[in-house]
Amino acid sequence: MENLLRAAVRQRKQYLIEELLKKGIYKKENHHLFELTLSDLEKEYQARSK
Repeated sequence: MENLLRAAVRQRKQYLIEELLKKGIYKKENHHLFELTLSDLEKEYQARSK
């Protein structure tokens, strides 16, 4: 079960990163997107989708 959850988180993070990259977003403050948590990526995606 744990591996399934990790895979789901990893997949969602990858999706959000790809969508943000399409919008021209490569960093948030001094952090690259791949360094952000899933929660941070979700917040950034929601903020940019409005």
